[in-house]
Amino acid sequence: MEAARYYRLRLSTGSDLSFRIAGSPSAPPVLLIHGFPSSSRMFRHVLAHLPGAYMIAPDLPGFGDSDVLRAPSFSAFAQAVTELLAHLSIGPRYIYLHDFGAPVGLEIAMRAPEQVLGLIVQNANAHDTGQGEAWAATHAFWKDPTPANAAQATAHLTYEGTRDQYIQGVPPDVAARIPASRWEDDWRVMQRPGRMDTQRALIADYGRYSATFPAIATYLATHRPPALLMWGRHDPFFELRETLSWLEALPRMEAHILDAGHFLLETHAAEATSLMRRFLVRTGAG
Repeated sequence: MEAARYYRLRLSTGSDLSFRIAGSPSAPPVLLIHGFPSSSRMFRHVLAHLPGAYMIAPDLPGFGDSDVLRAPSFSAFAQAVTELLAHLSIGPRYIYLHDFGAPVGLEIAMRAPEQVLGLIVQNANAHDTGQGEAWAATHAFWKDPTPANAAQATAHLTYEGTRDQYIQGVPPDVAARIPASRWEDDWRVMQRPGRMDTQRALIADYGRYSATFPAIATYLATHRPPALLMWGRHDPFFELRETLSWLEALPRMEAHILDAGHFLLETHAAEATSLMRRFLVRTGAG
């Protein structure tokens, strides 16, 4: 495949959104939405090796090379990505959900269910079961947003916390396949003006997102989108039990549990891309 192209779009907010695209515009669109603390770079292997798809991978506002927003929230991010889809004249599409990408992608899906060809779920929460003991400080902050609780809930916004997103809880032989440059680049980006404020705002806003889980359940039960689940089983942040909740919500969902961590594509990109290719073919898009 030809290399991904990198562009910037001026949003209605006056901010610029960076994004990568790969593939032919005549192919079925796949919207790839990254999570914390990464960017569209997370999908570099997918963008290079998934034929038969038109892939759109934005850097969410305040991530990668995209500008920060004055009032960052997942709904504001969903609006920014919706503007990008309109700019590219994207109709029905697949949506890849990962981490912070889930609140964004699911809001886009629920705004226009008829435009969803399918969901690709990779270590993304849409149920309470995904939030285990590692979320205790965050839950305390949502319940009582004092400065002390805020400090505890944001304690991971450090170089070490950024590194841990990639390798904490991951078997050493798997973790060894991820170069330190991955989290070093993320941490470098997080040091830019306004980036930490964005991260703090999103941690607070994730509480609002969690409150929409019943509405998400209704959406899934009503529309039953075709779905593929790929899950890194060594993720210390999103509980493995979350996969069962997804399967209960979507009984026809195809599911694969891989020997990977939170950033599955860093170590299992070939397997994941193969599964995605088969999913597109099975659902009529390949």
